[in-house]
Amino acid sequence: MAATLPRPIDGALPVPSLSRGRVIVATTLGNALEFFDFTVYGFMAVVIGKLFFPMMSPYMQVLLSVATFGVGFIMRPLGGIVIGAYADRAGRKAAMTLTIFLMALGCAIIGLAPTYAQIGIAAPLIIVLARLIQGFSAGGEVGASTTLLVEYARADNRGFLGSWQFASQGVGVTLGASSVWALSTFLSAAELLSWGWRIPFLAGIAIGPLGMFIRRRLAETHTTLAIERQPVRTVMRDHWRSALLGTLLTMGITVCAYLITFYMPTYAVRELKLPMPVALMAGIVSGALTVVFAPLAGLVSDRLKRKPLILAARLATVLLVYPGFLWLIASPSETSLLVVVGVLSILLAIQSAPAITMIPELFPQPVRATGMAIVYSLGVAVFGGFAPFVATWMINVTGGNKLAPAFYMIGGVVISSFALLGIRDRTGEVLDSPY
Repeated sequence: MAATLPRPIDGALPVPSLSRGRVIVATTLGNALEFFDFTVYGFMAVVIGKLFFPMMSPYMQVLLSVATFGVGFIMRPLGGIVIGAYADRAGRKAAMTLTIFLMALGCAIIGLAPTYAQIGIAAPLIIVLARLIQGFSAGGEVGASTTLLVEYARADNRGFLGSWQFASQGVGVTLGASSVWALSTFLSAAELLSWGWRIPFLAGIAIGPLGMFIRRRLAETHTTLAIERQPVRTVMRDHWRSALLGTLLTMGITVCAYLITFYMPTYAVRELKLPMPVALMAGIVSGALTVVFAPLAGLVSDRLKRKPLILAARLATVLLVYPGFLWLIASPSETSLLVVVGVLSILLAIQSAPAITMIPELFPQPVRATGMAIVYSLGVAVFGGFAPFVATWMINVTGGNKLAPAFYMIGGVVISSFALLGIRDRTGEVLDSPY
């Protein structure tokens, strides 16, 4: 049952104590720090494979490393359910404080973990534990932070504010890729394998106190509206269709994101035989372009509607990804890699910024954080987190066909786009009417 609390008669949320600009900074900086920690592992996949799976062949080292990366996504749905429900009961701010602490804990475990050479099989098990903690945290973070941004917004700028959720992921990716690029450039291979790989993870521990300090002054957006005591049950019973459509919509975002942003550095090193600093530069470019184009796409979506923007970007992705991979394979170089990753990253930002705003728009306020968390964490866990694993496996089982990731991306985008047929475009509408 929902316990209804007083709210303003005009149906608007109370004016927060911080300006919207400061809300964006406070919310997205913490989220960016979380994605920095979460994605550094992806950029270190080759190094981690050598340190924690040395008994395997080079192919199996990469496969097990990206599989361990994917393990974190198994916990995302659970984290989304538990922390999303907590955000709908205790508030968005409390949930965001919890997630940032858990992500810092996961980073500490990885940064201090002994390698296989030191303790044997227990070493990769410790890494798996850390990835499970990080996945649980990230599953709840997206629901709480995106909901808070959407609820701070007006009807005419909701797409812009919501877009900063995806833009903040770009900030985290840029910082993560830049740190690994610097290490691989200025350290020798022996130094990187010996101790250098630990530096980004240990630096990530700082997100605990820093993130809590940043978010301390955020105003709560959930205190004046109906509080749902059993938000998970309500979502699954009354809003299952919205949850299903939202998960399907998320499929296209996550398949593209985790192949373009997280897998391409590994693909460039292993399949294209490019140097690691060059490969990591692709991650930096992808993250930086996301930061620029996601807010622009959010602004445009507030003017034009969200659906046309998503469809246009997805159509362009389907048409360009295959020839892009053909060019990469025929002429592997820094230029071709950066151009292909750059174009696909821009299209990813254009489709993702309005889509990530549409998902919380599917649910009423009392269960919005829970619905958003369940949808996004399920979509990422099922379709995105194991995308690097699936791409690596597909290349192997097809006899080394390096076009396999392109086929996977095209299939994911096409199937996901059918969700738009059943989703109502709520651009410019007031989400929460007065009671």
